[in-house]
Amino acid sequence: MIHEKYKEINQAYEALIQKKNRKSDFYNGIFDRYEYPVLTSEHIPPFWKYDLNKETNPYFMERLGVNAVFNAGAIALNGKYYLVARVEGNDRKSFFAVAESDNGIDGFRFWDYPILLEDTCPEETNVYDMRLTKHEDGYIYGVFCSESKDKENADLSAAVAAAGIVRTKDLKHWERLENLKTLRSPQQRNVVLHPEFVNGKYAFYTRPMDDFIDTGSGGGIGFGLCEDITHAVIDEEIITSKRKYHTITEAKNGAGAVPIKTEKGWIHIAHGVRNTAAGLRYVIYAFATSLEDPTKVIAEPGGYLIAPMGEERVGDVSNVVFTNGAIAKDNGEVLIYYASSDTRTHVAVTTKEKLMDYVFHTPEDALRSVKCVEQRCGLIEKNLKLLELS
Repeated sequence: MIHEKYKEINQAYEALIQKKNRKSDFYNGIFDRYEYPVLTSEHIPPFWKYDLNKETNPYFMERLGVNAVFNAGAIALNGKYYLVARVEGNDRKSFFAVAESDNGIDGFRFWDYPILLEDTCPEETNVYDMRLTKHEDGYIYGVFCSESKDKENADLSAAVAAAGIVRTKDLKHWERLENLKTLRSPQQRNVVLHPEFVNGKYAFYTRPMDDFIDTGSGGGIGFGLCEDITHAVIDEEIITSKRKYHTITEAKNGAGAVPIKTEKGWIHIAHGVRNTAAGLRYVIYAFATSLEDPTKVIAEPGGYLIAPMGEERVGDVSNVVFTNGAIAKDNGEVLIYYASSDTRTHVAVTTKEKLMDYVFHTPEDALRSVKCVEQRCGLIEKNLKLLELS
């Protein structure tokens, strides 16, 4: 017998799924924010959390609760929009689940079951932050963080991060491949597969790390090639977008969404991290690399593209925005999915044209206060002259 409380809970769930999203009042000319998150823990189907049977759950308690839904990979297929979200249970374990929408802005509904990966890594404890790449070889690849306990460290929080790889053609049947190996970097997180072959090889954007938290000698977002993705090994990593002192990438930076191809170059939407008295602050920034040489940065506007605002600043890990998924539509529109404070998932909407304008015409970081003031004074002088003539 189904518990009578289920009807009430499910009605609230259905009302949330069917709620229409709308643009917020935020304006910067670059992208539109939307008023409501596209995925939260409340978007999880009740039958994932509750035992519906009144006999075995007389008080209708949550048996397997969900804490957060965030850091979603994104892809468009057959006229639908899909997010492979990181779902974190109350037990702190993360897993992947597919949510589907007709328009990519609202109405996201999870499929009946989350993704059950092949259990090929007995030491693996946690998985999260999948990037989805529709590769020219015909497969959709998911690259994610595979986390294991650092057995050589007695600290219970000490972990080892590797880049796990799966592939699929329908988001339903997933083949687990060997984890990526980078011979010169002990650990890897925030790895993204480039959508095209480079010199006939598979190309990855990496984040070289000395340990689980600190990048150490890692100088920024790396780039490396491998011959065989089923046994992916990268010998050399070339640094593309570099970490710089007293900037938004000072502590670390990492690749985010799969780069977007434009006529001017590959546009990358990444994350940058700096330290503050209140802890690490994550923001999203953009840069471009050459079509001919994806390792060569050809434009890098100063400052951030997206930073946490208002309620986005509050959550399990406050003052954070993070992206690992974007969809470039055929009509030129771009949907950027980003998480706030490791708690919920939002969408920002822009276009390829706006992104190109932003990336290629926004001034670079001048790196010193006096030079930054000179930049701003130049803009002010130009504008005041224009106002005098109007």
